[in-house]
Amino acid sequence: MAAPGEYFSVGSQVSCRTCQEQRLQGEVVAFDYQSKMLALKCPSSSGKPNHADILLLNLQYVSDVQVITDRTETPPPLASLNIAKLANRAKMEKEEKLSQAYAISAGVSVDGQQLFQTIHKTIKDCKWQEKNIVVLEEVIISPPYQVDNCKGKEGSLLSHVRKIVDKHFRDVESQKVQHSPASQSQKESALSS
Repeated sequence: MAAPGEYFSVGSQVSCRTCQEQRLQGEVVAFDYQSKMLALKCPSSSGKPNHADILLLNLQYVSDVQVITDRTETPPPLASLNIAKLANRAKMEKEEKLSQAYAISAGVSVDGQQLFQTIHKTIKDCKWQEKNIVVLEEVIISPPYQVDNCKGKEGSLLSHVRKIVDKHFRDVESQKVQHSPASQSQKESALSS
């Protein structure tokens, strides 16, 4: 068997001290001998049950490494990954980032970009066509992206998109009011009363 610090079994409990004199203790979830990287599963810093923090430690920057309990049995098999689902998620994320980059390069206003994100949360089939937002190939929202700028065939989709646009800008206004200096001083005076 290797000396302590040369190898860590998955499932073992390990304690160590960082170069900032912080004591860490947790369960080994991964160890790479070549890079001397150790992944520890520790109790959640948020305090939420059924959550854990995963810490990546470079063993070149820790000292006083102790194996508290060594796991000798074979660890359980790793969960299988749905590669198709992961590839689809990566493709969707890439498309979203490209869409954001397109909007910025086309000179779309911040209001337009934020509205696009709001609509996209509800209706995934939306895209940019120059500076216009196109929803389900039927509704076009042109700058300055207000309810009156929503055009398309009258019906439930156009009505739904208009409601999303209206709610988006009401929410934006509400946030501006909450974070304005006047509302902050009102909150402070209410708290001190």
